Amino acid sequence: MHLAYPAVLAALLFCTGLYGVLARRNAILVLMSVELMLNAVNLNLVAFDVWLRDALHAGQALTLFTIAIAAAEIGIGLAIVLMVYRNRGTSDVDRLRDTAEGHEPDPNAPNAPNGQNGRPVPNNQSEVTA
Repeated sequence: MHLAYPAVLAALLFCTGLYGVLARRNAILVLMSVELMLNAVNLNLVAFDVWLRDALHAGQALTLFTIAIAAAEIGIGLAIVLMVYRNRGTSDVDRLRDTAEGHEPDPNAPNAPNGQNGRPVPNNQSEVTA
């Protein structure tokens, strides 16, 4: 078996996954792209294990661990994405920047509900000018 065929296929899979992580904005598609990248790594591990004729089959053992970690990652990641979608109504990763605790709204944002000097205006009161 030639090592070049699975190595090229793994490189193509990894590049496709990398493009998906960098270009996509939907969190589920980003998780799928990460899984594609992990599968490319698994393909390389098994290909090099067969090519090196390892008696311990360390590449295949590492592949099993990677599959187990990927399954746990996708389970927890999908649960987080579903909870964010339920709370926010979107799974767009660009709109998830304000999920950190203690994040103050940007007073220079174009649609920020701020009054004078960048202070927030309460919903039930109008802005008072002096």
